[in-house]
Amino acid sequence: MPIWNEKYETLSRKELTQVQLERLQQTLSRVYRRVSYYHNLFNKIDFDPFEISDLGDLRKIPYTTKETLRLAYPYDMFAVPLREVVRMHSTSGTTGQPLVVGYTKNDIDHWTELSARVLSAAGVTKDDIIQICFPYGLFTGGLGFHYGAEKIGASVIPSSEADMEDQIIIMKDYRTTALTCAPSYAAGLCDIMVEKGVTPAELSLRIGLFGAEPWSETLRKEIEDHLSISVTDNYGLTEVIGPGVSFECENKNGLHISEDHFIPEIISPETGNPLGPGEQGELVLTTITKEAYPLIRYRTGDLTQLFYEECSCGRTFVRMKRVFERLDDMIILNGQNMFPSQFEKILTNIIGKTPNFQLVVDRKENLDKLEIQVEVSGDIFDDEMKKLTELELHIIKEVKAHLNLVPDVRLVEPRTIKKDMKKSRVIDLRNKS
Repeated sequence: MPIWNEKYETLSRKELTQVQLERLQQTLSRVYRRVSYYHNLFNKIDFDPFEISDLGDLRKIPYTTKETLRLAYPYDMFAVPLREVVRMHSTSGTTGQPLVVGYTKNDIDHWTELSARVLSAAGVTKDDIIQICFPYGLFTGGLGFHYGAEKIGASVIPSSEADMEDQIIIMKDYRTTALTCAPSYAAGLCDIMVEKGVTPAELSLRIGLFGAEPWSETLRKEIEDHLSISVTDNYGLTEVIGPGVSFECENKNGLHISEDHFIPEIISPETGNPLGPGEQGELVLTTITKEAYPLIRYRTGDLTQLFYEECSCGRTFVRMKRVFERLDDMIILNGQNMFPSQFEKILTNIIGKTPNFQLVVDRKENLDKLEIQVEVSGDIFDDEMKKLTELELHIIKEVKAHLNLVPDVRLVEPRTIKKDMKKSRVIDLRNKS
C-alpha cells in the first residue's frame, strides 16, 4: 500500500525526536501563556516550559485527566480566543460532563492530513467510493473521515445514521467500495444482509475501516468473512482530535501512532508509573500540533502496549496494540475486576459467533448481581423451550468456570439490544438504586 506522507511517516527515530521536541516546546509555551490550568500547574511544580531540552522533561508534568477537562467546561482549556475557533465537537457525555473541543483552521488541516493517512494505509484511493456510516454532528467520526476522504480524492457518500436497510441499498446501488463505521454497526449490517438475502457478490465492497469502540480479532474475522473484504482498525478520541491518532497498515500488526502530532506513553493505571515497550498499561497522549485544544500527558483510559520495532510497511512510527479494554468499561463485582471482553470471548465460544450482548449490574441485599442479556437468532425462539434453557445453563456454567461468577442470563430476540458505539456494554444500576 502507498504511504500517504512519506516525508513524515518514514522519519528516522533521531529525526522524529527532533521534530517532536521542537513542536513540544512550542506547545508547552502556548499552554503556559494561554491556558490558565497549565499556567497555574507549571508554576505550582516550578516547571519552566521555556527551558525544556529533552523529551524526558515531559515526565516532570502531572497527568491531565478527564476530570480536569470536565471542570474546565466549556472553554477554559481553549488556548485561542473563540474568534479563532472554526469548529467545535463534543464527547457524548456517557461517563459524565460532555467535553467541548475546539479546532482552528490549522487544526482542521492537520486532522484532514491524519485522516488521509488512515484511509490511505487501508488502501483507499481516489478511485474509491467511500460510504461513511459514522454520525455527522458533534461526534467526530463522520466529518473526521469525510475531510480525509475528500483530500485523497475519493467519492464520498455521507450516509451517516441512515436506516441499516437503506445503507445496504445505497451500498449496492451506488457501488460502494470502502465502508467506514463502528465494528458493531458493521456486524449489524451483516445481520440485515442475511435477513434480506443480500450476498457479498452483489456488492462492490473491498475495504472496511472500523473504529470508535474496542472490538476483537474474532469479530474482525467474522466481518471479513461475511463481507469478503479486508478490514483495518483505527484509533482516535475526541479530546485529542478524533479519528486519526493511529491506524493499521496492510500488515495488521499494530496501529501506527502519528508521532509527528502525538507523543505516546504507557503508564500503570494503578500507580501512574511509566512502563516500558511491550508492557500493557494505560495510554497517555500529548498533542504537539493542536492549537485550539492542546493537551499535555492526557490519560486516555485505554489499555494497550507500545512496540518500537520497525514495520515492514516502511513506516517508522511506534505501533500500539489494538485497544480491547477501556478502564471506563471495567466492572467491579463484589471486589472482583472484569471486562466485557471476557464475557464476549465466553459467549462467542458458546454461540459460534460474536453476539450482541449487554451486562446489567445491580445490587441486592448488599451483594452485586449481574444479568447477561444475549441476543440469539429468531429460529431459536421458535424452537422448544428446553433448548433455550439449555443455552442459558451453558452460559452460566462457562461464566462460573472462567470468572468464578454465577450470573443471571436472559436470552432476547434479535435487535432487542440497541447497538450504540458511544455507550458501554455495561448498564450499572447500583448508583441509581
